[in-house]
Amino acid sequence: MLVVVKVGSSTLVDARGAVDRSYIRTLCDQVARLVEQGHRVIVVTSGAAAAGRERLGFTSRPSDIPSLQACAAAGQAALTEAYADVLAERGIPCAQVLLTRRDVVDREGYLNARNTLERLLELGAVPVVNENDTVSVAEFAFGDNDMLGAIVSALVGADLYVICSDVEGLFTANPQVDPTASLVERVERIDTQVSQMAGGAGSSVGTGGMASKLRAARAMIAAGIPMVICQGRAADVVTRVVSGEAVGTRFEAPVGSSRERGVKLWIGLAEVPQGSLVLDEGACRAVLDRGASILPVGIVRAEGTFKVGDVVNVVSEQGDLLGRGVTRYSSEDIARVHGLKLEVIARFMPEKDGQPAVHRDELLVF
Repeated sequence: MLVVVKVGSSTLVDARGAVDRSYIRTLCDQVARLVEQGHRVIVVTSGAAAAGRERLGFTSRPSDIPSLQACAAAGQAALTEAYADVLAERGIPCAQVLLTRRDVVDREGYLNARNTLERLLELGAVPVVNENDTVSVAEFAFGDNDMLGAIVSALVGADLYVICSDVEGLFTANPQVDPTASLVERVERIDTQVSQMAGGAGSSVGTGGMASKLRAARAMIAAGIPMVICQGRAADVVTRVVSGEAVGTRFEAPVGSSRERGVKLWIGLAEVPQGSLVLDEGACRAVLDRGASILPVGIVRAEGTFKVGDVVNVVSEQGDLLGRGVTRYSSEDIARVHGLKLEVIARFMPEKDGQPAVHRDELLVF
């Protein structure tokens, strides 16, 4: 089994805001046991900035970008050392892989990253992946490592994606506020009801929250990769999840669902959406139930500014994210042709004769 394990900052960092090396040892012990059982494991880790603050002597989080990136640079070294030292005791090599969204937005870069990770696994190494915060800028940032872990899982065709969090899983409501909240053990579809269960921002040291985990889960369901959110500090939690024990919240597509691969996953996960196409109810049903392409007649409006060949979100009028695809019309074109049939469009835009707004082959449906 190929397992991707993502660990958040709130799980890695102790009460003082420093990296908890005893926890890293516990995690690496679990990883080593899995490797010894024949599993292949990739660790996606957060915590570089926190580790760097400790190493560089900052008593609180810096507010300027150069200092934050300096902390990330120092922290990457500290984190890699911590993982490598423990794994080396078990005879397992550790390799650091730093990625930015720019690296995977380019199709060639996406494939190169996949080839590197696969070769490391073939050589018996445990890749430790993090975002390269020393060079990332807002436009090309993953935003949180939940989605980075999802992209890595799709890159390598993982069998399981485990998010070690500071919460037990997805609850029906915020358990800190609502004493009647209960753990949701299994989710097969991210709909409006499930989305409303997600709270707000994450902890003071992390960038993610439950909403970011649901975005990752939506992508994993489309990819056909099971994902589990669990309490990262629970005893032997990773090995228990891999063994099949019901722990936390498991997100998995219904039995018999198709598994998207290749270029569609690259479009849906790695690319940065430049805008949105808002569909009417009929177009939503056609896309979700019949696997149809998106035609201009079913588009209510475009949001944002985009050009032909850009990746756009596909959303309902209620704001539900249905998918992501490559548009064959610019936002300016959509303003002219939305709601019109193809034969009408062809009269004044002959170059678009028979052209859907988004072809099904270039559309990842969530």
